[in-house]
Amino acid sequence: MGGKFSQLFIIIIFSLFSRYNSLEDGPTPYFEDVVSAGYDPQAYPSYFTTIQHANFEDLISQTNQLQTLGIITSPSTKTVNVDDFGATGDDANDDTQAFVKAWEEACSSKGEVVLEVPQGKCYQLKPIRFSGPCKSNLTLQQIYGCMEASNDMCDYMEDRRHWLVFDEADNLLIQGGGYINGNGMIWWQNSCKINKDLFHGVNCNFWFQALSFYKSKNLMVQNLNIQDAQQIHVSFEKCNNVQASGLTVTAPEKSPNTDGIHVSHTQNIRITDSIIATGDDCISIVSGSQNVQALNITCGPGHGISIGSLGSKHSKADVSGVTVDGAKLFGTTNGVRIKTWQANAALASHINFQNIEMFNVSNPIIIDQNYCDQDKPCKKQSSAVKVKSVVYKNIKGTSASELAIKFDCSKTHPCQGIFLQDVCLQKQGDTTAKAICNNVELSEMGIVCPRCKCMSITES
Repeated sequence: MGGKFSQLFIIIIFSLFSRYNSLEDGPTPYFEDVVSAGYDPQAYPSYFTTIQHANFEDLISQTNQLQTLGIITSPSTKTVNVDDFGATGDDANDDTQAFVKAWEEACSSKGEVVLEVPQGKCYQLKPIRFSGPCKSNLTLQQIYGCMEASNDMCDYMEDRRHWLVFDEADNLLIQGGGYINGNGMIWWQNSCKINKDLFHGVNCNFWFQALSFYKSKNLMVQNLNIQDAQQIHVSFEKCNNVQASGLTVTAPEKSPNTDGIHVSHTQNIRITDSIIATGDDCISIVSGSQNVQALNITCGPGHGISIGSLGSKHSKADVSGVTVDGAKLFGTTNGVRIKTWQANAALASHINFQNIEMFNVSNPIIIDQNYCDQDKPCKKQSSAVKVKSVVYKNIKGTSASELAIKFDCSKTHPCQGIFLQDVCLQKQGDTTAKAICNNVELSEMGIVCPRCKCMSITES
């Protein structure tokens, strides 16, 4: 089985990255046309904060220079090989303790350390928490092989939410071209979304994460293949300063709750040049996340790119400063979506969707302030998560559903400062699509089709 996998990944931590501990917010330059179209900068401040491009490019350049200089193979570099701690990589025996011991050795060592997983092997692993902070500058060198999760549900009794966790692992680089396999089939079969009789089943009361980064800063995760996660494939929670690029994330279209990349309570993250095809959201951005960029993303199948859901269980953390630029979506059940629960005082604001192509996508553009993902109907509430200052620019393609644009906003807290520029979506087969707008303050510029028939539309 292991022979079908080509490579795994590299992990590198360099203390030289520490000068990038914070990225300053800065304005984006394209709001002159928004203002001219009727967008009120006094009512809705035009400060779409983003990650500073130059800082990330410096970080990437610094990494490349370190690799070019051969720092990971210098005479002073210590190499820690998982096989030396008893790992077999035969795709049969449990290698968990060997990885734990190898990590402890590498993390407790000083100087440059290479944590090496040899080529041509597939390692069977139970849940592992790779805890920091480390004394060393840590490297997991590029290898050929795979990491595969145990399919014994009893192995997850102590931690029913995580498989591989990097906890407080700062200044970390993970890269490569191999496979991290969550072995999720047994989880999907025991999901209450697959088997309705399992009301307290595996996937009903918690969100399992295959590869997680928790309370970590200055991260680079690139050129990985993550497949068949138990639920969420890659999660960034309470992290700061993250670059994720060149990721390929895949799971069957019908696999339940298998989000591709999940961002929660994380600031300053850029996700680029990645292909995501799963059974749930390609990218989900939820409470407490700020300054998020998703650039050049290919999505589908799946549920599209979502902000939310926000406000569930009375969560009040805001989401702001989100940019989705250059995405292509194929056959997804939603396109770009903002979904919020009622009865909450949180805020989703300063969100930009631009340069997006959609191919046979259901619900291409949607804001749903009345989201309800439960068996019983949700009661109507007088409060709602506020949604304001959202831009849709240069979005084109085809809709699988007759309804291409849907703004279903709250009566008590209408969507404010919604702006559409050069948005044209047709129903698949070159027929006319429709738009529905409820309780939304809307501005338009350029060609917009289909159009919302709202009293509050302002045209250029």
